[in-house]
Amino acid sequence: MTPFAIAGVQMYVNALHPNVDGMIQRLDILMARFPWTQMVLFSELAPYGPLDRFALPPENEALERFRDAARRHRVWLIPGSMFLRAPDGRIFNTAVVINPEGEIIRRYSKMFPFRPYETGIAAGTEFCVFDVPDVGRFGLSICYDIWFPETTRQLTSMGAEVLLNPVLTGTTDRDAELAIARSTAAQFQCYVFAVNGLGAGGVGRSIVVDPAATVLHQSAGQEDMFPIEVDLSMVRRQRETGMKGLGQVLKSFRDRSTDFPVYDRSSGTDAFLHTLGPLEIPRQGSRAGLHVDVPADSIGGAGVAPQDEDNFEVTPVYGKVSGK
Repeated sequence: MTPFAIAGVQMYVNALHPNVDGMIQRLDILMARFPWTQMVLFSELAPYGPLDRFALPPENEALERFRDAARRHRVWLIPGSMFLRAPDGRIFNTAVVINPEGEIIRRYSKMFPFRPYETGIAAGTEFCVFDVPDVGRFGLSICYDIWFPETTRQLTSMGAEVLLNPVLTGTTDRDAELAIARSTAAQFQCYVFAVNGLGAGGVGRSIVVDPAATVLHQSAGQEDMFPIEVDLSMVRRQRETGMKGLGQVLKSFRDRSTDFPVYDRSSGTDAFLHTLGPLEIPRQGSRAGLHVDVPADSIGGAGVAPQDEDNFEVTPVYGKVSGK
């Protein structure tokens, strides 16, 4: 057994005032209550909230305070993420990994900003894995990244056994994300820690899933601290023998007999994707994607109401077509 205790902190995030003091206070409380915790993960954009006008330089006082806190408590610390402004002016949504000596050992910038809503945020291009000595390998992604299985595919192909996924979801698609967290754990045979915030930081409902897609913990809509002891030997056993002795998905992918031309942008196999229109926020009354081409000889036929043939538009309704 390779036990390791990881705690998620689901806390209220203020959009207009810094949350750094509150984060450090909660870390102090967590370590007083659960001193066996070895790694702590906060939610996406927890330190300063979701407004990029509060972007900071890559080196700043908040990071120094987090480094001091990690050193004081002798824990691995991922203090969510924050908007950092690069020397060329671009803003990245960036998380750091701080070791128990207070050293920043990794920086990761979100690869998939939540576009078209998260406009003005640059996309990162480098994957992030790091090793905890004598424990195992961890991978880091941020919120919307997990919707793209290619990100976790790369991290697990690089050996990640635990996926750390700080989240800021305050929208109605949190149910979908919970399903994605479970499917990600099963597909890639890894633990998933997806920590959401509250208030301006999200709707909560953080989740921890093991490699068999079993939910080890799911928060509700209030503040929560949840240390979970993981067993990375279970990850290694399952990757070798399959989930419950069944699917060995990582090895099956490794031994695949085909590559995927969709990843070759010059192949033309992604032509359908280029019919979907621009990546933009929907407008009031938008009917984008609802138009259906109907053969001329079907007008007036079964399932279609008679219309003026010169002004005919149809949309799918309960599996049929109806005129507008």
